[in-house]
Amino acid sequence: MSAYAVLWHLNYNVPMTNKKRLTLPAKIHPAVIAVWAAVVAAAHIVPAIPMLGTGSNFSLTALLSPLAGIFFGPLAGALCSAAGGFIGSLVAPHTAWLGMGTFIIGAVTAFTSGCIAWGGWPLVTLNSRGSFVINGGIIVYIIGTVLWFSQETGRGLVIFPLVYYSAGCAALIAGSICAGRILVGKNKALKIPIVWLCAFGGMTGGATIGNFFFLILYQLPKETWLYLTVAAPLERAVFSLGAALAAAPLLAGLPKIGIFVGPQEEAEDLLPVPPGPPPPQTGGNEP
Repeated sequence: MSAYAVLWHLNYNVPMTNKKRLTLPAKIHPAVIAVWAAVVAAAHIVPAIPMLGTGSNFSLTALLSPLAGIFFGPLAGALCSAAGGFIGSLVAPHTAWLGMGTFIIGAVTAFTSGCIAWGGWPLVTLNSRGSFVINGGIIVYIIGTVLWFSQETGRGLVIFPLVYYSAGCAALIAGSICAGRILVGKNKALKIPIVWLCAFGGMTGGATIGNFFFLILYQLPKETWLYLTVAAPLERAVFSLGAALAAAPLLAGLPKIGIFVGPQEEAEDLLPVPPGPPPPQTGGNEP
């Protein structure tokens, strides 16, 4: 095969010996994940925007972590967010409220969002070997809730996880039921609420771990936690809306130019169509 033919096949992602396309996440190029990690790191230096009425700030990194899980799956998304968050803490240490461990929150957020978008329904299933497979997002919520009630302050504030964590868990369940078929579908309008569910469930899942560290590090008074019972879900809802508005066009448009993100169908027409037939395979005498 000539050198031109080899370059043609590589450029258009067409296997030279096997016409069957690989299923995701193999279609997602590692370079795309690395670029997203760099974007997460760079976002730490972007000034946060104050949110009126909540007393909190809108940070660009709050959007990127759940999107990493939605775009690349729970494991790759968590690694992407962790790498970007760790480097971001070095670049902008004023954003590292948990020191060098701040990246853990973003990684858990990405993992949970990825479990919702890629996990499917039901949340607990049996695989072909007869073993139980549990959606990782549920495990995150269980761990976060146990950690909350492991502290005396947490045990005295049952209403906080009852309201906040229940809302996130509801988003996890609703998203797991609908995300699989809608994210691979062609209805762009429905992608926005589905991404919102994935992002909200993921952000709340990450918050279950972050709230535990707040309990043991900052000793916030009970009145503050009661205020956050309403303010925190509202804040995450706004952040999730921003994530949904940013992600929906990317999920729809990037695969059309050969940059695969998010769950995809195995259909052949999802890959970019080459401009013409491949060059003919000839003998090995060409230069």
